[in-house]
Amino acid sequence: MTLVSMTVNGTAVSREVDDSTLLVEFLREGLGLTGTHVGCDTTQCGCCVVHLNGVSAKSCTVLAVQAQGAEVTTIEGLARNGELHPLQRAFREHHGLQCGFCTPGQIMAGAELIETYPGQLDEHAVREEMEGNLCRCTGYHNIVKAILAAAQEMKPAAKA
Repeated sequence: MTLVSMTVNGTAVSREVDDSTLLVEFLREGLGLTGTHVGCDTTQCGCCVVHLNGVSAKSCTVLAVQAQGAEVTTIEGLARNGELHPLQRAFREHHGLQCGFCTPGQIMAGAELIETYPGQLDEHAVREEMEGNLCRCTGYHNIVKAILAAAQEMKPAAKA
């Protein structure tokens, strides 16, 4: 067993874990943050995407001990002061989900994408960058639409 300490959604946490504990297990079972889903256990689907030090990471293939000292943001930590993140709102407004199972991973990956390419996204870029996030319910059209709408809302103000 190893003592692991990290900051999750702005809160410092420490737990003893088995060295083989995956980050997704630590979040779901150790901390009760069940918004991060396990879809494939093989890093194929993207349902488990979280932000690890500000970068999207598939938490089903990251050991909890590898996140020692890290900043982790889950879907539960994206909203601020009771207000949904622009991407969460856009998914709702543009029907970017059906069953919702992949939605947390889609939103977390999309949020990093918007921050990485502020004001520079188009449909082709979103489709290409999001290819590691699978949805078995939709044709991706509304997911792409939601990401582009949120990107537009979050676009940096033009400098005078």
